[in-house]
Amino acid sequence: MKHVSTIGLALAKHVFQVHGADIEGSPLFNRKLRRNEVLRFFEKIPPCLVGMEACGGAHYWAREIANFGHKVRLIPPAYVKPFVKRGKTDAADAEAISEAVIRKTMRFVPIKTADQKRTRWC
Repeated sequence: MKHVSTIGLALAKHVFQVHGADIEGSPLFNRKLRRNEVLRFFEKIPPCLVGMEACGGAHYWAREIANFGHKVRLIPPAYVKPFVKRGKTDAADAEAISEAVIRKTMRFVPIKTADQKRTRWC
C-alpha cells in the first residue's frame, strides 16, 4: 500500500470528509469521519501534511492534529475554491484542499493558540 503524504480535511458540524493522496498526488481514499473519530484517525496514521480551510474551528483541529506529529496548514477558503473540480460537496472540498495545500505558492493562515482565539473576536 502506498504511503499517505497529503490529507485534505473538510470540516463540518457532525461528519467530516477526508481525502488522502500519495506523494504523486494520486488519490488513496476519500471517506467520511464522524466528529468523535477524527482524532483517532489522525493518531493512527503516519505523520503527513494536512490541509484545512481556515475558519474559527479549524484552529482547534489544527492544534489537536499537529499534536500527533502532522504538519497542518490552514488555507483561506477563497484560495481553495479554484481547485474544486465539481459541485460544492464536502468530498469535492476535501479533494480540492489536498491539492491546494501542496502548491508552492499557496498562502496559509497562521494557526492561533487557544489563548489567541479567546482574546480575539472573529
